[in-house]
Amino acid sequence: MAKLYFYYSAMNAGKTTTLLQSAYNYHERGMRTLILTPMLDDRFGEGVVASRIGLKANARRFGRDEDLFELVQADVAVRGPLHCVFVDEAQFLGKSQVWQLSDVVDKLNVPVLAYGLRTDFRGELFEGSRYLLAWADDLEEIKTICHSGRKATMVVRVDEHGRAVTEGPQVEIGGNDRYVSVSRAEFKNITEGRGRIELQQPVLPLGE
Repeated sequence: MAKLYFYYSAMNAGKTTTLLQSAYNYHERGMRTLILTPMLDDRFGEGVVASRIGLKANARRFGRDEDLFELVQADVAVRGPLHCVFVDEAQFLGKSQVWQLSDVVDKLNVPVLAYGLRTDFRGELFEGSRYLLAWADDLEEIKTICHSGRKATMVVRVDEHGRAVTEGPQVEIGGNDRYVSVSRAEFKNITEGRGRIELQQPVLPLGE
Protein backbone atom coordinates (compact mmCIF):
# COMPACT_ATOMS: atom_id res chain seq x y z
CA MET A 1 0.00 0.00 0.00
CA ALA A 2 1.42 3.36 -1.06
CA LYS A 3 1.98 6.09 1.55
CA LEU A 4 2.77 9.80 1.77
CA TYR A 5 6.03 10.32 3.67
CA PHE A 6 7.46 13.55 5.05
CA TYR A 7 11.16 13.69 5.92
CA TYR A 8 11.86 16.97 7.71
CA SER A 9 14.76 18.67 9.44
CA ALA A 10 16.70 21.87 9.86
CA MET A 11 19.29 22.76 7.19
CA ASN A 12 22.49 20.80 6.63
CA ALA A 13 20.91 17.49 7.61
CA GLY A 14 21.33 15.88 4.19
CA LYS A 15 17.70 15.78 3.06
CA THR A 16 18.55 16.17 -0.62
CA THR A 17 21.34 13.62 -0.34
CA THR A 18 18.88 11.15 1.18
CA LEU A 19 16.34 11.88 -1.57
CA LEU A 20 18.88 11.27 -4.33
CA GLN A 21 20.16 8.09 -2.71
CA SER A 22 16.60 6.76 -2.40
CA ALA A 23 15.86 7.60 -6.03
CA TYR A 24 19.05 5.82 -7.09
CA ASN A 25 17.97 2.72 -5.16
CA TYR A 26 14.77 2.60 -7.21
CA HIS A 27 16.64 3.06 -10.49
CA GLU A 28 19.10 0.34 -9.57
CA ARG A 29 16.16 -2.06 -9.39
CA GLY A 30 14.78 -0.99 -12.76
CA MET A 31 11.96 1.08 -11.25
CA ARG A 32 10.92 4.49 -12.60
CA THR A 33 10.74 7.58 -10.41
CA LEU A 34 9.78 11.22 -10.79
CA ILE A 35 11.61 13.95 -8.88
CA LEU A 36 9.74 17.23 -8.40
CA THR A 37 11.31 20.54 -7.38
CA PRO A 38 9.80 24.04 -7.02
CA MET A 39 10.54 26.63 -9.71
CA LEU A 40 11.66 29.30 -7.28
CA ASP A 41 15.06 27.68 -6.61
CA ASP A 42 17.17 27.31 -9.75
CA ARG A 43 20.69 27.93 -8.43
CA PHE A 44 21.92 24.59 -9.80
CA GLY A 45 20.20 25.14 -13.13
CA GLU A 46 16.63 24.66 -14.22
CA GLY A 47 15.29 21.24 -13.40
CA VAL A 48 18.28 20.04 -11.37
CA VAL A 49 18.28 18.76 -7.79
CA ALA A 50 21.74 18.77 -6.20
CA SER A 51 23.17 18.00 -2.77
CA ARG A 52 26.13 19.64 -1.07
CA ILE A 53 28.24 16.46 -1.45
CA GLY A 54 27.99 16.55 -5.24
CA LEU A 55 25.07 14.22 -6.02
CA LYS A 56 22.56 15.54 -8.53
CA ALA A 57 19.69 14.44 -10.75
CA ASN A 58 17.27 15.89 -13.25
CA ALA A 59 13.90 16.93 -11.88
CA ARG A 60 10.54 18.23 -13.08
CA ARG A 61 10.02 21.81 -11.95
CA PHE A 62 6.58 22.87 -10.75
CA GLY A 63 4.91 26.20 -10.16
CA ARG A 64 3.10 27.39 -7.06
CA ASP A 65 -0.32 26.98 -8.70
CA GLU A 66 0.37 23.78 -10.63
CA ASP A 67 -1.81 20.74 -9.93
CA LEU A 68 0.62 18.00 -8.88
CA PHE A 69 -1.92 15.20 -9.19
CA GLU A 70 -2.56 16.15 -12.81
CA LEU A 71 1.19 16.46 -13.38
CA VAL A 72 1.87 12.94 -12.11
CA GLN A 73 -1.16 11.49 -13.87
CA ALA A 74 0.02 12.99 -17.18
CA ASP A 75 3.54 11.64 -16.62
CA VAL A 76 2.16 8.12 -16.13
CA ALA A 77 -0.03 8.43 -19.23
CA VAL A 78 2.97 9.41 -21.40
CA ARG A 79 5.85 7.47 -19.86
CA GLY A 80 4.20 4.45 -18.26
CA PRO A 81 4.08 3.01 -14.74
CA LEU A 82 5.66 5.08 -11.99
CA HIS A 83 7.03 3.52 -8.82
CA CYS A 84 7.76 6.56 -6.65
CA VAL A 85 7.47 10.35 -6.60
CA PHE A 86 10.10 12.42 -4.75
CA VAL A 87 9.57 16.06 -3.77
CA ASP A 88 12.54 18.28 -2.91
CA GLU A 89 12.12 21.55 -0.94
CA ALA A 90 8.66 20.37 0.12
CA GLN A 91 8.27 23.28 2.52
CA PHE A 92 7.44 25.42 -0.52
CA LEU A 93 4.35 23.38 -1.43
CA GLY A 94 0.96 25.03 -1.12
CA LYS A 95 -1.83 23.51 0.95
CA SER A 96 -3.69 22.31 -2.15
CA GLN A 97 -0.52 20.74 -3.55
CA VAL A 98 -0.02 18.64 -0.42
CA TRP A 99 -3.59 17.41 -0.83
CA GLN A 100 -2.88 16.64 -4.49
CA LEU A 101 0.14 14.56 -3.46
CA SER A 102 -2.11 12.62 -1.11
CA ASP A 103 -4.32 11.93 -4.15
CA VAL A 104 -1.28 10.56 -5.99
CA VAL A 105 -0.97 8.06 -3.13
CA ASP A 106 -4.66 7.30 -2.66
CA LYS A 107 -5.89 7.30 -6.27
CA LEU A 108 -2.81 6.22 -8.23
CA ASN A 109 -1.26 4.02 -5.52
CA VAL A 110 2.14 5.65 -6.05
CA PRO A 111 4.22 6.40 -2.93
CA VAL A 112 5.29 10.02 -2.43
CA LEU A 113 8.44 10.92 -0.45
CA ALA A 114 8.59 14.62 0.42
CA TYR A 115 11.70 16.24 1.93
CA GLY A 116 11.80 19.70 3.44
CA LEU A 117 12.40 22.13 6.24
CA ARG A 118 9.90 22.19 9.08
CA THR A 119 10.20 25.82 10.21
CA ASP A 120 11.41 29.14 8.82
CA PHE A 121 13.85 31.69 10.27
CA ARG A 122 11.14 32.97 12.62
CA GLY A 123 10.46 29.53 14.05
CA GLU A 124 7.13 29.26 12.24
CA LEU A 125 5.93 26.40 10.06
CA PHE A 126 6.11 26.70 6.29
CA GLU A 127 2.76 26.11 4.61
CA GLY A 128 3.86 22.92 2.90
CA SER A 129 5.40 21.54 6.07
CA ARG A 130 2.31 22.37 8.12
CA TYR A 131 0.04 20.27 5.91
CA LEU A 132 2.53 17.48 5.40
CA LEU A 133 2.80 17.18 9.19
CA ALA A 134 -1.00 17.04 9.31
CA TRP A 135 -1.69 14.69 6.40
CA ALA A 136 1.35 12.48 5.78
CA ASP A 137 1.09 8.80 6.67
CA ASP A 138 4.65 8.63 7.99
CA LEU A 139 6.80 11.38 9.52
CA GLU A 140 10.55 11.08 9.99
CA GLU A 141 13.04 13.62 11.32
CA ILE A 142 16.47 13.74 9.68
CA LYS A 143 18.80 14.95 12.39
CA THR A 144 21.70 17.37 12.37
CA ILE A 145 23.80 19.13 15.00
CA CYS A 146 23.99 22.72 16.23
CA HIS A 147 27.43 24.32 16.80
CA SER A 148 26.60 24.03 20.52
CA GLY A 149 26.61 20.22 20.22
CA ARG A 150 22.87 19.91 20.74
CA LYS A 151 20.44 18.63 18.13
CA ALA A 152 19.60 21.38 15.66
CA THR A 153 15.86 21.82 15.19
CA MET A 154 15.57 25.44 14.00
CA VAL A 155 17.01 27.75 11.35
CA VAL A 156 18.39 31.26 11.83
CA ARG A 157 18.65 33.78 8.99
CA VAL A 158 21.68 36.01 9.49
CA ASP A 159 23.13 39.19 8.01
CA GLU A 160 26.69 39.68 6.76
CA HIS A 161 27.87 40.13 10.36
CA GLY A 162 26.36 36.86 11.62
CA ARG A 163 23.56 38.58 13.50
CA ALA A 164 20.02 37.26 13.37
CA VAL A 165 17.53 38.71 10.90
CA THR A 166 14.06 38.56 12.44
CA GLU A 167 12.01 40.39 9.80
CA GLY A 168 11.50 39.97 6.08
CA PRO A 169 9.81 37.61 3.63
CA GLN A 170 9.48 33.97 4.64
CA VAL A 171 11.11 32.75 1.44
CA GLU A 172 14.56 34.13 0.64
CA ILE A 173 16.86 31.68 -1.13
CA GLY A 174 20.34 31.36 0.33
CA GLY A 175 22.97 29.04 1.75
CA ASN A 176 25.47 28.97 4.61
CA ASP A 177 26.01 32.69 4.12
CA ARG A 178 22.38 33.34 5.09
CA TYR A 179 21.04 30.37 7.07
CA VAL A 180 22.36 28.32 9.97
CA SER A 181 20.81 25.34 11.78
CA VAL A 182 20.74 25.71 15.56
CA SER A 183 19.15 24.22 18.66
CA ARG A 184 16.08 25.88 20.17
CA ALA A 185 18.22 27.32 22.99
CA GLU A 186 20.69 28.85 20.52
CA PHE A 187 17.81 30.15 18.39
CA LYS A 188 16.59 32.08 21.44
CA ASN A 189 20.06 33.42 22.22
CA ILE A 190 20.78 34.57 18.68
CA THR A 191 17.38 36.02 17.82
CA GLU A 192 17.26 37.86 21.16
CA GLY A 193 20.66 39.43 20.47
CA ARG A 194 22.77 37.45 22.93
CA GLY A 195 24.97 35.82 20.32
CA ARG A 196 26.04 35.74 16.69
CA ILE A 197 27.02 33.16 14.09
CA GLU A 198 30.47 32.65 12.61
CA LEU A 199 29.58 32.48 8.94
CA GLN A 200 30.79 29.68 6.66
CA GLN A 201 31.46 29.89 2.96
CA PRO A 202 28.23 29.81 0.86
CA VAL A 203 28.27 26.16 -0.24
CA LEU A 204 24.83 24.92 0.81
CA PRO A 205 21.42 25.87 -0.64
CA LEU A 206 18.34 26.58 1.45
CA GLY A 207 16.59 23.33 2.16
CA GLU A 208 19.56 21.04 1.71
